[in-house]
Amino acid sequence: MTPYEQQKNRGRRNAFDVAGTRAWIRRLTGDRRALVLGAVIVAVLLVIWLAVSRSSAPPQGGRFRGIGPTPVAVATVENGDVPVERAALGTVTPLATVTLRAQIAGRLVQVGFKEGQTVKAGDLLAQVDPRPYQFALDQAKGQLERDQALLRNAEIDLARYQTLAKQDSIAKQQLDTQAALVRQYKGVVQSDQANVDTAALNLDYTRIVAPIPGRVGLRQVDVGNLVSQGDANGVVMLTQTKPITVVFTLPEDDLPLVLPRLRSGATLPVVAIDRSGKTKLGEGVVSAVDSQIDQTSGTVRLKAQFANDDEALFPNQFVNVKVVVDVRKDVPVISAAAVQRGAPGTFVWVVGEDKTVTARPVTLGVTSGDRIAIEQGLQKGERIVIDGADRVKEGAAVLLPGETPPNFVPGQGNGAGGRGARREGGAPGGQNRGAPGSQPPLPATGAQGPNAAAPGAQTPTAQPAESGAPQQPGERRRRAAPPADGAAAPATPSTTAPAAPAPNAQR
Repeated sequence: MTPYEQQKNRGRRNAFDVAGTRAWIRRLTGDRRALVLGAVIVAVLLVIWLAVSRSSAPPQGGRFRGIGPTPVAVATVENGDVPVERAALGTVTPLATVTLRAQIAGRLVQVGFKEGQTVKAGDLLAQVDPRPYQFALDQAKGQLERDQALLRNAEIDLARYQTLAKQDSIAKQQLDTQAALVRQYKGVVQSDQANVDTAALNLDYTRIVAPIPGRVGLRQVDVGNLVSQGDANGVVMLTQTKPITVVFTLPEDDLPLVLPRLRSGATLPVVAIDRSGKTKLGEGVVSAVDSQIDQTSGTVRLKAQFANDDEALFPNQFVNVKVVVDVRKDVPVISAAAVQRGAPGTFVWVVGEDKTVTARPVTLGVTSGDRIAIEQGLQKGERIVIDGADRVKEGAAVLLPGETPPNFVPGQGNGAGGRGARREGGAPGGQNRGAPGSQPPLPATGAQGPNAAAPGAQTPTAQPAESGAPQQPGERRRRAAPPADGAAAPATPSTTAPAAPAPNAQR
């Protein structure tokens, strides 16, 4: 490459470098302006948010700012009975469950129930073909009649032989043979009678009836099928639902509370609740306690019986059980909301006669819902704090419900006017100075400016801008009064806005 071409290439590279540098400077300048503009927008939005939040925020301290007593809610300690309850999980168990099977073999000719129907004891549920068993009964009865006739004839012959034997007309052996024949016929007749009874029983077994009252389940066999004693599923299952029982478990440590009361004849109420713990399904009593404790779990099984008239309890249903094992009578009872816990243990705030609070330790007893029995620390008639306990301290004065705090003036510091007056330096009703409709301050007398009126003319009065007419920045809208006779018209103010800088100006 010649020296001329090398110098020409170096000139081209220098020109490209200068052009790239200028483009980079322009991009950097544009990015910096965008960042500055974004920062300004964020700052403006932050200022607006702070102004709105301060104007809408309530005054510090609320209604009772600066007032000594602390408002609280109180309750009076009352004596009452608190049940000692134990919660457990139970299973609804029917008193009886029967799988109805055919007791003889035959063809099913009739089904006398609807699936899910409630039946009574003795109702016909199914019918097996009775004709073979009716024939067998008739045959057994015929055999019985025949043997009974033979027996009667043998008894008559025996009576004759006995008379002849007394006259010594026949041998004694003949009399003994006839007596044995009578006894033989008696045995045959007795056997025939058993056959008749068996045939009658088989005929009765062709009618499948309900042995207990209850609800039938789904049919397991249809009409026309052969049934027998060996059928595993049977014809249908019958479950007794009224009354019904619930089997549940309690820890073995609760037996000293349960067994003495059962031995004394007391009834232990039981409540069955659904799995969600919201709906009560029934009320019953404990009917039995198991004879041994489960060694693997350390619990004992109990059975409670329920009337279940509404059939809310369903067989094999899982329920929550609450059983009352004892009752604490005439003990101080308070709400659970009054109990506080801290370094000294459990305590409550007691309101004295001078309306000051004192922390008093208490010994808690049994709990029933939100009611707690107090074993020691409170007496009937004392007042305790149940709401607002987190705002009081030892010896603090409190304000009871329905009382008015001292030095309280209704409406002071509460309404919008009070807040506006404080913001605007006492302007009534919270009006802002310079609002639409108010007169702006007049300029000082003799003040000279670029827009001053000519000598001898009246001073123009500033008028508020009309509603809906936007006012441009830097524009001053004034309407001059009519000039006096011989006076010059006032000078018109300039409305020319300053020229905006050209966008993307290069440095």
